[in-house]
Parts: sequence; structure tokens; C-alpha cells
Amino acid sequence: MEKLEKRYGLPTAICMVVGTVIGSGVFFKAQNVLAATGGNMPLGILAWVITGLLMIVCAVQFAMMATKYEKVCGVVDYAEAACGKSYGFYIAWFLVNIYYPGMTAVLAWVSARYFGVILGWSMVGSEVLLLAGFFLIASYTLNAFSPKLAGTFQVSATVVKMIPICLMAVVGTVVGFANGTLTHNFTHTVTEAVGGSGSGLFAAIVASVFAYEGWIVATSINAELKNAKKNLPIALVVGSLIVVAAYVLYYIGVAGGATNEVLIHEGATTAFSNIFGSVGGMLLNVCIVISCLGTLNGLMVATTRGMYVIASRNEGPKQELFRQIDKSTNMVTNSAVWGLFACSLWLVYFYGANLTEKGWFGYFNFDSSELPIITIYALYIPIFICWMVKEKELGLFKRFLLPGMAIFSCVSMILAAVYAHGITPYLQAQERGEFSFPVLFYLIVFAAIMGIGAILKNPKRK
Repeated sequence: MEKLEKRYGLPTAICMVVGTVIGSGVFFKAQNVLAATGGNMPLGILAWVITGLLMIVCAVQFAMMATKYEKVCGVVDYAEAACGKSYGFYIAWFLVNIYYPGMTAVLAWVSARYFGVILGWSMVGSEVLLLAGFFLIASYTLNAFSPKLAGTFQVSATVVKMIPICLMAVVGTVVGFANGTLTHNFTHTVTEAVGGSGSGLFAAIVASVFAYEGWIVATSINAELKNAKKNLPIALVVGSLIVVAAYVLYYIGVAGGATNEVLIHEGATTAFSNIFGSVGGMLLNVCIVISCLGTLNGLMVATTRGMYVIASRNEGPKQELFRQIDKSTNMVTNSAVWGLFACSLWLVYFYGANLTEKGWFGYFNFDSSELPIITIYALYIPIFICWMVKEKELGLFKRFLLPGMAIFSCVSMILAAVYAHGITPYLQAQERGEFSFPVLFYLIVFAAIMGIGAILKNPKRK
């Protein structure tokens, strides 16, 4: 079987981690965290750090696995090595048909939405939806026909998105100390967090969880990464540390541009405008568009390779078709077509479920970008347990303590997602005399898609 070219180096892998995690979330989640804590800055910083540590622990555990296993797609390789070939298939099927395309479709819409802000379009208008489709096809085209250029774009977009974050982190902090705004924000709260500091901290962690998602996408280029057993672990750890540092420092810098009261009600754009002038707000939107397009590209890198990962293991439908590699581009073109198809389905679903007045799908309206967090972290847990059982030659820390902490991190992420998209919507619906529990109906869709995977896992050969 033909193999993919080792075309990517360590910088691209690090940019896959940083560029895929940091999208639009960093620019508006600060507002959500502040609101959750009642404007308590130290508590908000603690929430960013705690959630970041949960991500880092999981990343370090996978980095440990990356030093031992290398095949086609990192996380699928680890699942197969730890839990067996069948479990590896189900992880891959979930990534290919739910996780990657669901997030990719939403990032296409988010990119179009912020571009529409610049032009004055309605965020739920047909113009934004059409532009989202265009961004989806453009990202697919870039990855399908020029994977090296896609890697270059990933690095470039990551650099661009770090510019406003670093500027705000440095300039906002300096200006905030100079005019006293930062000191005021650190020593005064707007309101007492509902339920006290403990409840406020939990609510802030819930708000920040979704801003840290997507780092696992970097393992999708395992087969194309030079010296993957060395470079992928470095990328996972270094990239995760950069993300946490960027979020915390940006959060502090934003607090130097406006009072907490203003930030809670108006968001980070006001801080940019206060510090950099009216042009600053516009430049922020431009940088957000580029940032989102970079995240979209990173997700599309993983999405286009999904069916190849399955077919290369002699599983799934149309194996000969999906494991073909184009000789001129050294790209898995047929697999990429499937990825685009899955993304298109999820884009239509996201629009109908979340952007129409009543939703097209009744009880089955849910956020397809955030709810898969529940199942992706649940699927990690058996991998970590099997690692503890099998890796008998390792010491106490590597065999038990680190994976044990990773399991705790996964459970924490799951609980945060269930609280945000299950318990909270349920209580709000109860107040209106209605019923809504998106987590339940997402899990039904998840089970149905995984059931289809079970049917197609080993199709009969003619």
C-alpha cells in the first residue's frame, strides 16, 4: 500500500495544536467567564488555569503514547494499541463522521459570521450560510490539492491570530496598570457569583471548557509528520502550554482595556477600541476571521484524512477506494471527498438546529460543535485504563498516576459539558413549562451513527 509523504515538521505540528484550539473562542469566552464569576478577575484566571491543566494532562498522556506508537493517525493508533483493533475503528468512525466534520462545519459558519460582521450582514442570513459553504469548499480544495500549502497556511494563520492576542496581553496590561483599570478590576467584583465563589468557579470552568477543545486534531497528521515519535509529543505539550499562556495573558490584558462591568455587557471588542481606537475594533474582526479560517483549515486537515485512516486498517466501506493516494498530490483525494460530504451535512444540520427560529429538528436540536466533547472524552477513558493494565514495564508515575489524572480530567470535561448543554437547558425549559435535554438527543444521534459504523465495519467482500 502506498504511504503518505513525510511533509510536515515540528512547527506545523505545534501550529496544528495552537491554531486548532485558538479560534474565535478566546475573543468572546473572556466575557462569559467574567459573567460567570460576577466580575471576579482572580477567580476567572483560576478557571482558565484549571481548565488548561485538564487539557495539558490529557495532552501529556497522549504525548507519552506518541513516543511508543506510530502508524497512521495518532489517537486511533493509541486506541488500537491499548484497547484492540475494533476499539480503534470505533474511535476513527466517531472522529470521521461526528467530531471532525461537526466542528469543521461550525468553524466554516463562524468564519463567515465574523466576515459578515465586517460587511454588516445578519448572522443568521442566507449570505452568511452561502459564505460558510464557500469557506468549507475552499478549505477542502486547499487540503485536497495542495497539502503542503495547507500546512503553510496553518502556520501563517496561527502567527496572524497570535498578533492581537499578544498585543492585547502586553499593551492592555501596561495601559491597565498605568490608568488603574487593571488594579480596579482585580480588587473589585461586579456582583457576587451565584451560589458563592465555588459555584462561580465551576460555572467559569464550564464556560472555558469549549475554548480548549480541538488539540487532539494534531495527531491526525501522524503519518505525515517527520520523526513523529519525537515531534508529536513535543507539539502536544508545547502547543498546549502556549494555548494556556495565551488565554490567561489575553484575559488579563483585556481587563486593562475596560472595567469588568463594561466587559461583561459589551465584550472584548470594547477593550480593543478603548486601547487601539475605532480602527482597533475593525482590525480585531479581521484577525478573528483569519483566526477562524486557520482553525477551519486545521480541522479540515483531519477531516479529509478520516476515511483513509479507517481504510488503511482494512476496515470500513469501500476500502480500496478510500485508501487510494493521488500520485500527483500524494493526497487521499477520495477520503477528502467523504470529509467534505460529512461537513456539508453537519453545516446544514447546525444551521437548521441552531440558527433558525424554532429549529428544524424538534427535540434533536443541539450544538454539534460542543456536545461531542462528552463522547470524545468518554472514549479516551478506556484507552487510559488499558494503558495502566498493559504497560507493566513503566514506573508508578507513567503507568498509574499520569493516566489516572488524565481520567480525572476527562470526567471533569464530561461533567462540564453535561452541565452546560444538559442540566442548564433542562432547567431553563422547565421554567417555561417545556422539555429540553440536548445531551440525551445528541447521545441518540451518536448511538445511531456508531450503529451504522458497526454494520459497515467489516462489509462482506464479493
